[in-house]
Amino acid sequence: MEVIQKADKLKEEIKKFKIADEKDLQKFKQRFLSKKGEIQALFKSLKSVPKEEKAKVGKILNELRQVAQNKFKEFTEKFSEIKKLKKPNDLTLPVFVETGGIHPLEFVEQRIYEIFKSIGFVVENGPEIEDDWHNFTALNFPEEHPARDMQDTFFLDDKQNWLLRTHTSSVQVRIMEQKKPPLRILAIGRVYRNEDISARSHNFFHQVEGLVIDKQADFSELKSVLYLFARRMFGENTRVKFRPSYFPFTEISAEMDISCLICDGKGCSVCKGTGWVEILGCGMVDPEVLKNCNIDPEEFQGYAFGMGVERIAQLLFRVPDIRLYSQNYPDF
Repeated sequence: MEVIQKADKLKEEIKKFKIADEKDLQKFKQRFLSKKGEIQALFKSLKSVPKEEKAKVGKILNELRQVAQNKFKEFTEKFSEIKKLKKPNDLTLPVFVETGGIHPLEFVEQRIYEIFKSIGFVVENGPEIEDDWHNFTALNFPEEHPARDMQDTFFLDDKQNWLLRTHTSSVQVRIMEQKKPPLRILAIGRVYRNEDISARSHNFFHQVEGLVIDKQADFSELKSVLYLFARRMFGENTRVKFRPSYFPFTEISAEMDISCLICDGKGCSVCKGTGWVEILGCGMVDPEVLKNCNIDPEEFQGYAFGMGVERIAQLLFRVPDIRLYSQNYPDF
């Protein structure tokens, strides 16, 4: 029968039809599966088929259409997968990526690191869960020192042997125990204090502490390092002054102020009318601390300094509330 012969011939053509890309696929669809295609034309010729043969011919034509549909589906899926694989690697595609901003604290930490790296400091890290020795005892904190009180420290056991570190000075102790002088290190990290949360204080914050141990390290070098830091961080016109202070782990000890960035030293609410803002504490490492870390104070001496990252960021960016740093407001 002529219709069956045409169907067999068309089936062979469908199988041999080469589909190399999506254009070929559309040509295949148009020729075999469209309303004006060759398969549909054969279905229309069923009218001329004798009644007793219609069922047989109809079945052959349905099988023919199924062959064409299966091939069309196979190549449609194939090209779809190829698109997925090519998409990430196609460097000609336009880029639609929403980028975020650098967090103010991350920005300040990186800037501090870059300044001190330029004069030979290297970053060292330590655990946030500390023992009493590294956080207090090795740093000359006597048993009765207020910082050991539960009001200031998050202790993790009843005997108060383990705690969340209250400063990154514990990193300095660990490095002095592990490495031999000369040392020139920077400890950057999060610390914890058992304090009420307000616009001016939080129970966790970030510190940067520096330590230099060498045979010739002295207070004049410490002052030169901190002068350089202040001017690179806040501007060449920044004025600096040092005030005597007390820390258990340094002797002599000082606090460093800079001229207020808000009022340019004229006096405002931020600097409480003084024209000065405290930014860090510093001093010469106490010889007892060196002994505790197995460093001979007769051969080596050193200096240390520490600052709060949030304090520096507040001065640079005029942030009114310390809580904003950790409340995840996109607008901030």
